[in-house]
Amino acid sequence: MRGGWAGDVVATSRDLLANAGRRPIQDMATLMIRDRNTSFLFGGNAPYVEDQYEAYLKDRASVSDEWRGYFDALQQMPAVDGSNAGDVAHGPIVSRFAELAKSPQAVGHLADAGHASVRKHLAVQALIAAYRMVGSRNAHLDPLRWTVRAPLPELSPGYYGLSRSDLDARFLLSDANFADEDMTLRHLVQALEETYSGTLGAEFMHLADPKQRSWWQMRLESTRARTNLDDGNKRHILERLTAAEGLEKYLHARYVGQKRFSLEGGESLIVLLDELVAYGATQGIRSAILGMAHRGRINVLVNVVGKPPAALFDEFEGKTADRLPAGDVKYHKGFTGTLQTASGPAEVTLAFNPSHLEIVNPVVQGIARARAEVLGLGMGAVLPVEIHGDASISGQGIVMETMNLSGTRGHGTGGTVHVVVNNQVGFTTSDPRDARSSFYSTDIAKMIEAPVLHVNGDDPEAVVAATRLAVDYRMAFGKSVVIELICFRRHGHQEQDTPAITQPLMYRSIAEHPGVRAIYAEKLVDEGVVNAEDVERYAQQYRARLDAAQGGKDDKPSAETQVEASWPQDSGRSKTQPGYATPTRDMLKGLALRITDIPAGHTLHPLVARVISARREMAEGVRPLDWGMAEHLAFASLLSAGTGVRLSGQDSERGTFGHRHAVLHDQKREMRGQGTYIPLDHVSDDQAKFAVTNSILSEAAVLAFEYGYSLVRKDSLVLWEAQFGDFANGAQVVIDNFLSAGAAKWGQHSGVTLLLPHGQEGQGPEHASARLERYLQLCAQENMRVCQPTTPAQMFHLLRLQATRHDRIPLVVMTPKSLLRHQEAVSALDELASGEFREVLAEVRTEQEEDRVTRLILCSGKIYFDLLARRRKSGKDNIALLRVEQLYPFPEQQIARELERYPYLKEVIWCQEEARNQGAWSFVVERLQGIVEDPLVLRYVGPEAAASTAPGYASMHAARQERTLHEAIDA
Repeated sequence: MRGGWAGDVVATSRDLLANAGRRPIQDMATLMIRDRNTSFLFGGNAPYVEDQYEAYLKDRASVSDEWRGYFDALQQMPAVDGSNAGDVAHGPIVSRFAELAKSPQAVGHLADAGHASVRKHLAVQALIAAYRMVGSRNAHLDPLRWTVRAPLPELSPGYYGLSRSDLDARFLLSDANFADEDMTLRHLVQALEETYSGTLGAEFMHLADPKQRSWWQMRLESTRARTNLDDGNKRHILERLTAAEGLEKYLHARYVGQKRFSLEGGESLIVLLDELVAYGATQGIRSAILGMAHRGRINVLVNVVGKPPAALFDEFEGKTADRLPAGDVKYHKGFTGTLQTASGPAEVTLAFNPSHLEIVNPVVQGIARARAEVLGLGMGAVLPVEIHGDASISGQGIVMETMNLSGTRGHGTGGTVHVVVNNQVGFTTSDPRDARSSFYSTDIAKMIEAPVLHVNGDDPEAVVAATRLAVDYRMAFGKSVVIELICFRRHGHQEQDTPAITQPLMYRSIAEHPGVRAIYAEKLVDEGVVNAEDVERYAQQYRARLDAAQGGKDDKPSAETQVEASWPQDSGRSKTQPGYATPTRDMLKGLALRITDIPAGHTLHPLVARVISARREMAEGVRPLDWGMAEHLAFASLLSAGTGVRLSGQDSERGTFGHRHAVLHDQKREMRGQGTYIPLDHVSDDQAKFAVTNSILSEAAVLAFEYGYSLVRKDSLVLWEAQFGDFANGAQVVIDNFLSAGAAKWGQHSGVTLLLPHGQEGQGPEHASARLERYLQLCAQENMRVCQPTTPAQMFHLLRLQATRHDRIPLVVMTPKSLLRHQEAVSALDELASGEFREVLAEVRTEQEEDRVTRLILCSGKIYFDLLARRRKSGKDNIALLRVEQLYPFPEQQIARELERYPYLKEVIWCQEEARNQGAWSFVVERLQGIVEDPLVLRYVGPEAAASTAPGYASMHAARQERTLHEAIDA
């Protein structure tokens, strides 16, 4: 496992060099030197070499003696494991000769030196390539030094046939970026060691783009992987390390026994993040959005983000318990502060995060994208920073899902800096062999071709160098980059843990480690940058600041600021609830005509053409509005009034059931980025932004992204749509920890909307139910709204209401499937132009008809139309139907008023198509019992409790539905 692809590439170079002294290679070198422009190894002639090799594999006699000798030599060379190499790939060899052929200096030098020198020069080039490929594996990265580094043969000159007698020979470096064009082998090896195997190791050769590989080679080799720091920079690093260590020691002494998930052993993280913000500001970054789990979070809050220590002490002492309905532990909290830099103020936000370590990652991405839109300076102005644990980055799938978002059109953020705090212990006291299957914990980042920098936490100057490289790369290419900070954990999982039980040798080394602050302070004293008195003064000054905060002399934010200043705000909306107002009929008709006006020459698919034609008739009043048209008009009316709309999901452009068609594809143009027309982009000249995105095949990452986005863009309607309602199961952590509890725990308000297709259609269990009962179980303290509208007009008003409410809470909508085209689930244009969303929909009856009612059936969703059809068929006018369109907050008063309409009512039924232990029954029964009083009888009608959400056979579904309707209407 640890040889991997890097070993294969180096082995290929070794095979090349081992054969370099044989006549065929000498002849090829002669040909290459003689005329670089016509060399068969140069440019367009490379395919000829491949053809020769293919011919050789089929028939040795089909090629010339020279070619046959060369290929025979390759076949005879042993592979890395000692076995016969067999079919040797010669593509890398051809590329190597071609690169040499491009350099006039190399060609001239080779010609003068003769064939013996060719082999040595190729050996030197292979040695350089090996350091670039695997030099990081031999780097000095472990602060504890308790594991012995295994030497890599590929990094030894002798591996390529170079001897001690070659150490003082000079070699032309046509493919390196060191200061000298030629160097002795001795100095070259030293330069390579410093660059690739020092306290900073780099992995970048997996990048497909040669420009990016060259960028890394130039930046690393020209500086020996260091950065220029003056004395002021070095003193600032020491001051940051002093603050990081000082806070932990202060809390450890002041609040004995309290959990804080200490950063001790990884204090260089504070240096890294401080530099990320400060240096990033010099490169145009105006806002940094950080996401991290609990370890080290308190230190980051105070020493990077700027949370006042007094506010932190209040939390340790339990003085903030009355500020929120629930609150949260101090190491889950977020905050927004401003860091003063040489380039001006830079905003820093640490996003709230629950205990689900990496789930905050996509939330950070959503916040960052929204913040960039608000600033209007482009994606580069806002930097998402994800701080991972070494075990969690490789162990939790949400990391991969979030990385997969990084290059997409609808969810990209211009590159993220991923910081892996590798304390070498994992999540508790695990061994890396049990935590992952890859060599590095960061190998997952290679799926998005992110370069990786491994840095020793005991060398804070190397940490600064890595940080600057990461920022520069991100700003140059708009792509993500990873910094792995190798450090240690002085305490166990929490401060009372005893990790030496399972890691005795490691914790023996940790006990003897003086700490990075002491190590760096000694270094600066030796350099004459500071003296011992300066070092002590830094520590005393920081402790004095904490003492002042403890004594109440530090500024503390108000309760409101403490809650609301924890993520970037962009409300732009009045705190007073405006009266709900709908567009006039003429305005709606005008909007309807605009969104059905398709440019001439845009050829629609016949099925889509029929949809647009029908919508045109709806706009003209010829036919009633269906679901898709009402939804489009809700969006169009919001956009024209200045409210943005953002919708994403796995098939949101078309709609899983083909009801939406928000993006129209020209059937005669299939080029990417061409041939599409989005009607909602053409509502008006000054409209707000409309964005609809077919997302990646992920629920957790995409919903969390939209949640984060909605925290900032309070001027927009933000929606996430599940392809089927049950798919939201994959995002349950997001729903449980953010949507339902974010306001109670953190005072964090989101208006995100979930569209969840729901309904029993006889198509099997998995796509039958959005698990309505789960959302209702989460409902309390008016934390969100759960609705199941049954008409297009209801959906129109519901979406508009969600976009205009001042009390931002999540909205969960059980959207229909078959009702999208049901002939009775339609609305007139006048119903959109008047009225509002109604929590219950009652039947219109005369007094005489009301007097005949003895049974009232309450239901929600699609089953209403089945009950309506069955009642018509049976002719029973003593049965009334009442649709509950909003299940939470539960409309008790409206239902109670409906009961009063029927003086001779005897029984009230709750009817549902979901099983008894599912759906809404368990939630509504307790509330209905407070409304349905004696002598009225309340009873349930529907399927009995079941383990599965629906039958897997259509016939079984039909039989179950028939029993429900019979009991509700006929019995």
